[in-house]
Amino acid sequence: MRRPVRCTAIMIWAGVLFAGVTTTASAGPSASVPDARERVSTTPVLVDCFWHSTVRPDDFILACADGNSRLTGLQWSQWGKNSAIAEGVNVVNDCKPYCAAGKFHPYNVTVRLDGPKPWEKNPQMDHFTRMSLTFHGARPEGFKQVMTYSLWD
Repeated sequence: MRRPVRCTAIMIWAGVLFAGVTTTASAGPSASVPDARERVSTTPVLVDCFWHSTVRPDDFILACADGNSRLTGLQWSQWGKNSAIAEGVNVVNDCKPYCAAGKFHPYNVTVRLDGPKPWEKNPQMDHFTRMSLTFHGARPEGFKQVMTYSLWD
């Protein structure tokens, strides 16, 4: 009698898994996003180059492909639901005469994160989608005093 019960349980479990797989596979971009009560965290994260979620990182690579721009020594004064603010240094390669032979230069910046939305990789978690750097004093050649970047999803 145990064997038929076990087989029935396995078949039901397989059906549930199959239904879950087909539902997930057919869900397109219009799939509903869980509401705030279902979120893992109400505090947004910052997604790094390796698709890891971080909160209040000390360092952050801006140029993922070549590492020619990164933030270091970040001191966060705020990390909330809508924004985050830090002071730090943007270390940027001048790429002169070319990037491999270039020199890195430090620039003091204020970092602001905002635009939280559900993270595509983990929709139950919000992530910041925009970063603004405000340069204090010197800044890299061709940069504005305030540079705004869209962050990856």
